[in-house]
Amino acid sequence: MNHIKWIFFDIGSTLVDESIAYRKRIERTIAGTNVTYGDFYNKIVEISKYNQRGYNKALEAYGLKTAPWNSEDEYVYPESEEVLRELSKRYQIGIIANQNSGSEERLEKLGLLRYIDLVVASAEEGVAKPDLRIFQIALKRANCKPEEAVMVGDRIDNDIIPANEIGMTTVWIKQGFGGLSKPKKPIEQPDYIIYNLNELLKLLV
Repeated sequence: MNHIKWIFFDIGSTLVDESIAYRKRIERTIAGTNVTYGDFYNKIVEISKYNQRGYNKALEAYGLKTAPWNSEDEYVYPESEEVLRELSKRYQIGIIANQNSGSEERLEKLGLLRYIDLVVASAEEGVAKPDLRIFQIALKRANCKPEEAVMVGDRIDNDIIPANEIGMTTVWIKQGFGGLSKPKKPIEQPDYIIYNLNELLKLLV
């Protein structure tokens, strides 16, 4: 890893725990229906093993409408700040994420922005992962070659495949629903697999 200069992170289910946000979203989704929480949750789990749009596909399965997502229900994983602090001593830290507008403000509120040098989010850029252009934008702003960068994310479709295609080193963090899927094709295989952010320090520090 001596050639690495930048570490890029996804946000949801990577730096930020979305489990409570998902729980409340599911509760809003099924309110007033005869679908139980357990049924809908288990459907997401089942679908997530082969499709990383589990919530949306579960909506289709039950004929329900999407419920709003509340970012106030997101919480930083306990190890996120310490890991970013340690990595920021050795690398530049960036974000490449599909997020609503105001990502920097939310990261500031969560206490993480101080360790982050660059935030590239879909709402501000008008392009979303897995489109390679959002990765190209980030690398250009970072003045970084793909082979000098690592992408850390929870989703094979949005994080691992495009980062592999562009030539970045890829780290799949198996957290949240995204961690339930199984790589099938060579392009879906990450360079490394971790189960929490602390394991990233063993790779990079």
